[in-house]
Amino acid sequence: MTEEADAGAERKMQFLYALRSKGVTDNRVLGAMESVDRGPFITGLFAERAYEDMPLPIACGQTISQPSVVGLMTQALEISPRDKVLEIGTGSGYQAAILSKLARRVYTIDRHRRLVQEARQIFADLDLNNITAITGDGSYGLEEQAPFDRIIVTAAAEDPPGPLLAQLKEGGIMVLPVGQSDAVQHLIRVRKTSDGLEYDEMRAVRFVPLLEGLGKDT
Repeated sequence: MTEEADAGAERKMQFLYALRSKGVTDNRVLGAMESVDRGPFITGLFAERAYEDMPLPIACGQTISQPSVVGLMTQALEISPRDKVLEIGTGSGYQAAILSKLARRVYTIDRHRRLVQEARQIFADLDLNNITAITGDGSYGLEEQAPFDRIIVTAAAEDPPGPLLAQLKEGGIMVLPVGQSDAVQHLIRVRKTSDGLEYDEMRAVRFVPLLEGLGKDT
C-alpha cells in the first residue's frame, strides 16, 4: 500500500470512529458515509479540513454540517431502500449524496442557484443519478412530487413548516432543527401517524435559519 493510500485508510478509520463516538451506530448509515467522500463538497481554504468532524463555511453564506450531525439526522430518518426523500437546503450537496445511498429517490431544494448548480455537478461527477436538485423556496416543499416518505430540513425554523408536514406521508418521518437562529435550537423528529403528529427532541444544534424566498444570486 502506498503512503498516500495508507494515510487515506487511516483518515477513513478516524472519520468512522468519530461518527460512532458521537452516536452514529446504524451500519447502513455508516456504510453510506464511508462511501461518500466529503472532500469534493468543500473547496478553497477549508478543503484540507474536510475530514474533521466540524461544520465549515461554503458559498452564499451557508455551511456544510459536521459529519456527526449529518449522520445523526440521517439515522433518525430510518430510511428504507424504497423511500422517496425530500431535503430542504441542498447546501454543498453532501447530505443529499448520503441520502442517495440509502433511498430510492432524493429531491433536494435550495434557494441559492449557485449552490444547486455546483451540487448538480458533484452529483454528476460521482454518478449519483437518483438525486434531483432544484432551485426554489424550500419552505413550501415540493408539492408536485408529494407525498414523501421522509423529509429532512437542514435550516432552522421556529416551527415545523405546515406545507412540509402536509407533504409527509402517513407513517413518514421528518427531521429538522427548530428554534430561533440566534438562540438554542433543537433537532427534532416528527412522525406522522393516523392519530396525528408525534415529536421527539433529539439534541441541541446550531443551523442557519430557514428563509423564505430565493437567494440574491438567483
